Amino acid sequence: MTARRPAPARAVAVHVLERVARDDAFADLALEAALARRPLDARDAALATELLYGTLRWQRYLDWVLAPHSRRALSSLDTRVLALLRLTAYQLVFLERIPAFAAVDDAVALAGGKPGVAGFVNAVLRSFARRGAPEREPTPPADVVEALALRCSFPSWLAERWVVRFGADEARALMLAMNERPPLTIRANTRRLSPEALAERLAREEGRTPRPTPYVPEGLVVDHGGGPPASWRVFADGDCAIQDEASMLVTHLAGAQPGDTVADVCAAPGTKTTHLGQLMANLGRILAFDRDPERLARVRESAARLEISIVETREGSVESLAPGLAASCDVVLVDVPCSNLGVLRRHPEVKWRRQPADLAESAVSQRRILSAAAGMVKPGGRLVYATCSLEPEENDAVVSDLLAVRADFAPDPPRTFPIALDATGTLRCLPHRHGTDGFTAVRLRRTL
Repeated sequence: MTARRPAPARAVAVHVLERVARDDAFADLALEAALARRPLDARDAALATELLYGTLRWQRYLDWVLAPHSRRALSSLDTRVLALLRLTAYQLVFLERIPAFAAVDDAVALAGGKPGVAGFVNAVLRSFARRGAPEREPTPPADVVEALALRCSFPSWLAERWVVRFGADEARALMLAMNERPPLTIRANTRRLSPEALAERLAREEGRTPRPTPYVPEGLVVDHGGGPPASWRVFADGDCAIQDEASMLVTHLAGAQPGDTVADVCAAPGTKTTHLGQLMANLGRILAFDRDPERLARVRESAARLEISIVETREGSVESLAPGLAASCDVVLVDVPCSNLGVLRRHPEVKWRRQPADLAESAVSQRRILSAAAGMVKPGGRLVYATCSLEPEENDAVVSDLLAVRADFAPDPPRTFPIALDATGTLRCLPHRHGTDGFTAVRLRRTL
């Protein structure tokens, strides 16, 4: 009898899970590379994506519920074996439409030919599949935060931080929101067409039914399914860009006007850069910095596709480029590299890699970048500092340090804004409250 071939979606998903665990690969890039080598039809590609990201989001919870069924500690298992166990447990717990026998059989087939491995995988998963009701769990620890971290599948240190800051109920809501599949949000290139006209094109050409975003007029939320956005004709034509609404709100906060000189000092891949150009009606000048030439090339490609001709790219660090542009910019956007702890919906592997010490380490470079960028702002000009992080060390503390040494800067919150700013004038986009990625941003004005 010919052995049953595993479903291609599961084969791709477990391969990428291995790469993420073994090589510290980014899940999105590893999946893109895997699908380039082994193209799948739209349905299988969607399943591979769901399996990969779902397993990564719920990794700790899956280990917790799997552990009683394994005679060996999960931490001692081979990378591939552990990936197969997690992947299959995710299907059995969270995906009701997938038959248990198919998920288990594929895991056994994918386990490889090493003696005893397939039998071990089969034994663990058969036991797990017989565990009873899907919601049945091992006894949770007595510690409230630890139990919350296990059930929400988060590192204990991060769960504890959020419980202290938000309270247990809101921390739970935030963690669960971070485990959801993020919406597919796009920005209409209003220099070419209206959001309504873009929605009509998507309905006609792609069979999609977009709906407006709640906070910015140029945004649309598109249902998942079908081909990726990069394959759409409207994308190739330059009619839209892929951008979360929180990211669009940061660009709106900058308040750049037609004719302004604007610097985007951490510009790649160019999403906010081109949004700035769009809001400026392609009038003025945008200086886009990045130290990586390949990433800077993506800024140029994006600007060309969207027909934003006012973008000038500059290769190099902010610290090296800023002195040559002292006090010359009406607006400077500083969207710094950070821990990425606000975008765990899109990059779930990040939460398993970060440690508390990483926040202080990030803040060192963030202070340096913000200080250099501040020198580019002309008197009366604006400085916007943003991160895709919710953590105070990377946001409030960095801005406070700048204000402590630069008396010529002061908070400059807009009078009105789509999302209410907090008492300090800071924009805090939270997935569980706003349905967006997690972003923090503040606008300052140079007074002298």
